[in-house]
Amino acid sequence: MAISDDRLTRDAVLEIGVEELPARFMRQALADAREYMVAALACARLEVSEVRSCGTPRRIIVQLRAVAARQSDLVREVRGPAARAAFDSEGRPTKAALGFARSAGAAVESLVTRPTPQGDYVYATVTEVGRPAGAVLAELFPQMIAAMSFPKSMRWGSHDFRFARPIRWILALLGEEVIAFDTHAVSSGRTTYGHRTLAPGARQILSAEEYLPRLRELGVMTDPEERAESIREQAKSLASSIGGQAVIDPELLEEVTFLVEWPRAFVGRFAQEYLDLPEACVITPMKDHQRYFPVREPGGSLMPVFIGVANCGDDAVDVIRAGNEKVLAARLADARFFFEEDMKRPLADRVADLRGVVFQERLGTMYEKAVRIGRLASELLLGAPEAALAERTALLAKTDLVTSVVREFTELQGVMGREYALRHGEDSTVAEAIFEHYLPRFAGDALPASPLGAALSVADKIDTLAGYFLIGLVPSGSADPYALRRQAAGAVSVHAEWRFALGIDSLAARAVGLFASAGVAEDPARQGQVVEDVMGFIRARLKASLEEAGHRHDIADAVLAAGCGRPACVFERAQAVAQVVDEAWFAALATAASRVRNIAMNARADAFSPALFQDEAERELFDAAKALEADVRASIEARMSGFVDRTAYVSALERTSVISPAIDKYFEKVMVMVDDEAVRNNRLAMLKWVSGVLSMVIDLSIIVFAGG
Repeated sequence: MAISDDRLTRDAVLEIGVEELPARFMRQALADAREYMVAALACARLEVSEVRSCGTPRRIIVQLRAVAARQSDLVREVRGPAARAAFDSEGRPTKAALGFARSAGAAVESLVTRPTPQGDYVYATVTEVGRPAGAVLAELFPQMIAAMSFPKSMRWGSHDFRFARPIRWILALLGEEVIAFDTHAVSSGRTTYGHRTLAPGARQILSAEEYLPRLRELGVMTDPEERAESIREQAKSLASSIGGQAVIDPELLEEVTFLVEWPRAFVGRFAQEYLDLPEACVITPMKDHQRYFPVREPGGSLMPVFIGVANCGDDAVDVIRAGNEKVLAARLADARFFFEEDMKRPLADRVADLRGVVFQERLGTMYEKAVRIGRLASELLLGAPEAALAERTALLAKTDLVTSVVREFTELQGVMGREYALRHGEDSTVAEAIFEHYLPRFAGDALPASPLGAALSVADKIDTLAGYFLIGLVPSGSADPYALRRQAAGAVSVHAEWRFALGIDSLAARAVGLFASAGVAEDPARQGQVVEDVMGFIRARLKASLEEAGHRHDIADAVLAAGCGRPACVFERAQAVAQVVDEAWFAALATAASRVRNIAMNARADAFSPALFQDEAERELFDAAKALEADVRASIEARMSGFVDRTAYVSALERTSVISPAIDKYFEKVMVMVDDEAVRNNRLAMLKWVSGVLSMVIDLSIIVFAGG
């Protein structure tokens, strides 16, 4: 339908109808669709008042509010021939000017001359009249569909086009007008489909404005936030009606929200006897496998009920409830059988079974890994009372991998290990460490609360990193099939929290050494390179963490250049630099450090002798740097050991700044690049040492100052 008045606006809607999309794809897909359309509309000069995206498992929807009737006109200048070629000596237009004006659609009298670096040129002002909104959207909508990406896409049918699931229909309307286009054998139109059971079959939508109300009549709640709130409130109300409280896990709520189009919550029940099992054996089948919400009594105990969410109307609830109760009963019966079988053998009796579980084909068994973890954890805990427990606990920590419950419910590794350890009489310290050594399992997860658990956690992750890097299974680009970035981030966060005396760099070297002693990498040069590679990988994770915390990239680089073996100190040094970076004395110190570093780069040796000093300024700088080195090293070691607070690094930087006058005097009085080779090399070597002293907290030469 044509609209003649350019001042009128209409709404537009695009609905991509698909076979059910995985719930985990939906949130990002909706965000990507909106982001793409906002940018595309801006580039196309088509004004709208709002861009929204929403959707369900069967449809991705983009809504445009108050779409302008046409694009804004584009006014631009087009350069033509040189002025000397466009006009003759008397200023009359030449054939070149006339031809240019004609091609630009401009009157020759409107041409203007402007200076450029290449000389004067003729310009014409060209107005590109905006096209109708429908024509623009007919290009943008299929472009957006083609641009959408998912964690996993496939080719469907005989087409090269890739999408997460097959596209079954496309609705595209601007007001009452169909925006016509084809996308890989699917033509757009005004047809949509309602809820599979509440309103099955095709339906015609008359206008974009009626789209959402009409879909609601067809049993489709398009707004995911509305669906989530409906599920939450229904679950709370149902649980309250039976005297309980629904446990609404945010991740489960998000998943269920994108599994349904019209949520209908219901109460299901299971046998009371299953509550004798460990809670994890009940909650995991219920929550992770069946997507039910557990219900607790006001005192916190589990109730023998659950809240399920169906994609249906009221008339189908009883049948769905019965089916879900039957499925859960079977899963809980399996869990009870597996648990009872597992309880027949304590964890200590299962250690030998780890010899039959492969950690990685080229890196040995889980038994060998557990032995290595124990040795590494012992070194982290050196001097602590828990050190004596490390090797045995490491062996027990992996034994739940050979239990029946964990084989069936792999997400319970560590959880069941703790449970079995306690039930078989292990010390609570050991039992908690078995669970904690898997922490953190994801970003934002809890960290180990015990030194034994923390040491095992760091040791386990560094062992994995060292092993995979040794055999060349290193993340590349965005690909990280073995979750090594998560391992590195976890090791960093736990080590930082517990401030272990043994640095991650030293621990990585020991981990590589253990693999080497087992014959994985016997070449010492290869071992050293792997340690460097592992630390480079960890350094990248630390840099990302620093920048996420708001630190400038140059501060992050400067701090990491001074070492990253102690993550806790890395973060504290960055905070110290951020605190003083705008101080005048700090800028003067950084300038002096850069001057020293630039000249010291010419040094060919490390050794120097004060006996070759010829100027008092050399002696003064040497004495100042020597005193500073001892002072700063003592402060750093005290902070690493926790004997002084985190202001130690600010104090160290302030004390370092006292050397600035000695540096200035040195360069004023001393000529470094003298003809005497012995003196020259001695001075360069000393400056190299001074540069190292100045970089004990951070590499000052990397800091960037405004105007620098």
